[in-house]
Amino acid sequence: MTVGTQQRATTIDGSAVPPLAAADLDRVRAAVESALRAFLTEQRATLAGMAAELEPVADEVAAVAGGGKRLRPAFAYWGWRGFVSPDDAAAEADDAVLRAVAALELVHSSALVHDDVMDAAVTRRGRPSTHVGFADRHGGLSLDGDGSAFGVGAAILVGDLALVWSDELLRRSGISADALARARPVWDTMRTEVTAGQYLDLLRAAGGLPGPAGALKVARYKSAGYTVQRPLQLGAALAGAGPDALDACSAIGLPLGEAFQLRDDVLGVFGDPAVTGKSADDDLREGKRTLLVSLTEEGSDAAGRALLTGALGNTAAGAEQLDGVRALMTRCGALDRVEERIAEQTARAREAIATAPLADDARRALDALAVAATTRTA
Repeated sequence: MTVGTQQRATTIDGSAVPPLAAADLDRVRAAVESALRAFLTEQRATLAGMAAELEPVADEVAAVAGGGKRLRPAFAYWGWRGFVSPDDAAAEADDAVLRAVAALELVHSSALVHDDVMDAAVTRRGRPSTHVGFADRHGGLSLDGDGSAFGVGAAILVGDLALVWSDELLRRSGISADALARARPVWDTMRTEVTAGQYLDLLRAAGGLPGPAGALKVARYKSAGYTVQRPLQLGAALAGAGPDALDACSAIGLPLGEAFQLRDDVLGVFGDPAVTGKSADDDLREGKRTLLVSLTEEGSDAAGRALLTGALGNTAAGAEQLDGVRALMTRCGALDRVEERIAEQTARAREAIATAPLADDARRALDALAVAATTRTA
């Protein structure tokens, strides 16, 4: 299910799930797109003024930031709407908040580019990943040296630049100095966590952090926190909410962020490439050691584990071998167990949404977003 459609489900009290329109997602997306386009156009002109050869770097940041579901800004925006007082004369302007939360997309872009380098991923959102694209550029320009190394180096710098620019967009969004000061601790924690989480992912790929517990630790810091928990807390901080609100954001965001990441893991192996924009074989060939993989190892016999070991991280693995791994994941119950955890964690998050001290419109919006984020097909 893509974000934009709605699963048939019920809320905690048994009533129908609010339609995704409750999240005003089209308006939030349009505002985020506008903020990114204006900011990145200006940044491109700055780089072009330094040297015309830098224009492809700016264009790559814009291309990576140009896709996606915009869920992180949506969670941040509704975190703000949920905790801001309608009677607060000093409340931030809606358009300034939307520009501020758009900066989350540049943090995400940085993480995607660096992640693709770490995983040696070939595609991202239906186009060559950044390091592959710059390696191709190296060849097309007949430059000296190793094209692959050039591509990796360029991608590291593109990711770094996106992270630098995320800070600048937040600072220049138009929010007040007081709101910016309140937002900074959450912002800094989030950026530290996602970088630390990427290292934990690297460590796990090398054999550290074994088993399902290791997979969940990586998911917590690499993705779950900066997908829902920290964006919600960023919005609450912009609203001037206190510690209780931040705790409520964690109660919602941690289980929901985990469920979001586990859905990503399932789609990375069982998703439709026409919808996801990447091959369903890539995660297996890249050797991603997700919870799905750990539970497959745990639930398989010796022959099954041999099949999994032979395919995981094997760039030469063929379609028949990879289809065999997918069948094994289903047969041993690993896929069902991951789906059960997604459902359990989503239910926990929705229970927290139902009881959090949120404005009613934000409660409806976040409940709809929770379902859409964990039942998507892309």
